[in-house]
Amino acid sequence: MPAGRDPETEIPGVTIAAADPSAAAFFDVDNTVLRGASIFFLARGLYRRDFLTVRDIVRFGWQQANFLLVGENLDHVADIQERALEFVAGHSVAELRAIGEEVFDELMADKIWPGTLELAHMHIAAGQRVWLVTATPVEVADVIAGRLGLTGALGTVAEHVGGVYTGRLVGAPMHGPEKAAAVAALAEREGLDLARCSAYSDSANDIPLLTLVGHPVVVNPDQKLRAHARENDWPVQDYRTGRRAARIGVPVAAGAGLVAGVAVGAVAASRRRR
Repeated sequence: MPAGRDPETEIPGVTIAAADPSAAAFFDVDNTVLRGASIFFLARGLYRRDFLTVRDIVRFGWQQANFLLVGENLDHVADIQERALEFVAGHSVAELRAIGEEVFDELMADKIWPGTLELAHMHIAAGQRVWLVTATPVEVADVIAGRLGLTGALGTVAEHVGGVYTGRLVGAPMHGPEKAAAVAALAEREGLDLARCSAYSDSANDIPLLTLVGHPVVVNPDQKLRAHARENDWPVQDYRTGRRAARIGVPVAAGAGLVAGVAVGAVAASRRRR
């Protein structure tokens, strides 16, 4: 069962309506909720704690810059997942979760897109549950969801025995079609009506997830996803320009209109701190 926010927990400034148990929203993390890629920030956090070498972090830095400029690259994500698994082997689940908390506070907190977070909280306000769906390790994804006041997270699961990582995955990374499969399974388990659910992503790799729900929304899209959204008349919200973001109506199953009116300045790659 995904961990995260207790549905009764209050979010400052958000009035929560009566529960709407058959509808939910699913948010990709990288470039959708977070400016940049969460796995790269985790790699920086692991480097600072001597899990990774200087060579590793330089390579990850170039990949992060490329990600910010041109979007998600499956080879880069797979490479970082493999390296992260190698270096967490022998470490405890509790240790990675604690590192995730520190990495969020140090590197991620000020890179959350305010407009996307507003959308997520509007779903919460409508009485709906909100999950993050990301290739990031589920322990770190749970931290992000908890910090943002969301219900929980679906993420990549690393095998552990007795609370200690083995260096192997359980199943495939939470990416592309795997996201759609995981959300479909969650919907069945939780009694969700997918036609009443919403999903948000920046990447064409998440078209299976966006197609699965009744209300797909494209956020900070890559070129391929923008074209797909145009062809399918999906709403698009882009927070990456300095111009005031266009106001769009985003339906939620409760019938409320979601409007994002926050624009965020241009993105700049973070510099590595020794």
